[in-house]
Amino acid sequence: MGSQRSTSLSKKTGNKLHRQSLYVKQKQEREKEKREARFRRKKEEDREPELRRERVERNKPATIDRKRVWDDVDDDGLGASVDMEQLLKKRRLQQEEAEEKLSAEVEQGDDSEKDDEEDSMLGSDDEEESDEEAAAKARAKQVIRDDSLAPSTTSTNLDLTPESLVAKFPSLFSDDGPAEPQVLITTTLNSTLHDEARLLCTLFPHSTYIPRSAHKYGHKYSVREICKFAGNRGFSSVMILREDQKRPIGLDIVHLPSGPTFHFTISNWVEGKKLPGHGNPTNHYPELLLNNFRTPLGVLTARLFTSLWPKTPEFQGRQVVTLHNQRDYIFLRRHRYVFRDKRATEKSVVGADGKELKGVESIRAGLQELGPRATLKLRRIDKGIGRAGSEGDDAVQWEWKAKMEKKRTRFNL
Repeated sequence: MGSQRSTSLSKKTGNKLHRQSLYVKQKQEREKEKREARFRRKKEEDREPELRRERVERNKPATIDRKRVWDDVDDDGLGASVDMEQLLKKRRLQQEEAEEKLSAEVEQGDDSEKDDEEDSMLGSDDEEESDEEAAAKARAKQVIRDDSLAPSTTSTNLDLTPESLVAKFPSLFSDDGPAEPQVLITTTLNSTLHDEARLLCTLFPHSTYIPRSAHKYGHKYSVREICKFAGNRGFSSVMILREDQKRPIGLDIVHLPSGPTFHFTISNWVEGKKLPGHGNPTNHYPELLLNNFRTPLGVLTARLFTSLWPKTPEFQGRQVVTLHNQRDYIFLRRHRYVFRDKRATEKSVVGADGKELKGVESIRAGLQELGPRATLKLRRIDKGIGRAGSEGDDAVQWEWKAKMEKKRTRFNL
């Protein structure tokens, strides 16, 4: 009687053990169907690679970064959230259209002054030449207008710097800067961040740490006095590390001799020795990677970071410092890389278009983090040395405000 009842139980049975076994079988069947569907899809995509590209394009996640919006203005000020590459492209097209219109007006004026008794054969040749020139200009214009099929990388192009920023910060954008910048690192008064400041000295080559004291018999030097001292001794930048509850919370960077001053907040500070599997840094000049700085404010910030490291890295050290901007947070990382043979279980290196790169099919790169690790956020830019050293209506060039993050799809950097 019991055996007959067990065989007649449905999927909605009151028997707990039978329900569990049915659930396991149903789950196995669903996983089996999914696996078979993946294998069928893989075979079809191997025969027709276009199917895979369509599927990948269709299944792109709708992240906040992909929903990013830009200001529809022709402005390259620090407060404008515009893509510098697209803005300069738009201006170049407008300039070319204006030149074409002007040249067309000049040609029409010249044609009206020509003698009407000109040979018809010569006139036809001129018309053919003008048609060919117009077609060539149209092709060139079409090449400029059409975007590349390959997606652009996130590396920052400092050649997109607008002229207004160069005129406003000539010392920062000057090419006459030192090839090996000298950085003076200090802290706030009576700070306890001596170890963290020495870690920064290992991050920035040719940097010197000088602690500040508020002893009752000592002189309490201001930031402007420190910057004057540093400028007279060949330093190119001054860093002030700020602390709260014995933790680094901010970093002020002054570009000598007269500014500007950048104020950053620091979060998620992690020393290198606390990172799992960390390595020990060497004294080689690192390579510098600046990612995703696209607006005028982002280009200005990226230019500041380039002035803190030597322009000629030492590749034998295989060290790289990355400053990656994402949603206005700047992630600071330092790694050591090594090129090794590709394992059998690893995939080959692919480019931005998803295709394998030729010549490196059997090579992979391994990374080892050296530290320190930190997350920066830009809060304010002063024209001179700090807020006290800046004068005029444009003393504060840019300042973060809470209302800037009210719209989650608009970013400043």
